[in-house]
Amino acid sequence: MLAFIIYMAKECAICAKKGVRVWRLVKLRGKYNPTVKRLKKPNLQWVHLASGVKPRGGHAPLRGKRVKACAKCIKAMSKL
Repeated sequence: MLAFIIYMAKECAICAKKGVRVWRLVKLRGKYNPTVKRLKKPNLQWVHLASGVKPRGGHAPLRGKRVKACAKCIKAMSKL
């Protein structure tokens, strides 16, 4: 159960956005040299959900819960 909670903290509870592996490109003598692989993480923040927001993936509505959501979803919820 603890592993599930830790895993859920690293992805958005609404849109299920999570980290992506990306290359860091360094320009060397006119050519791009992929040098380092790193994990690019989403901007997750704690938020209280007032309305019945339905997350993707068919889970139950998260009404009144405190979840981690990405900044893009928080901005979209403010426009509702």
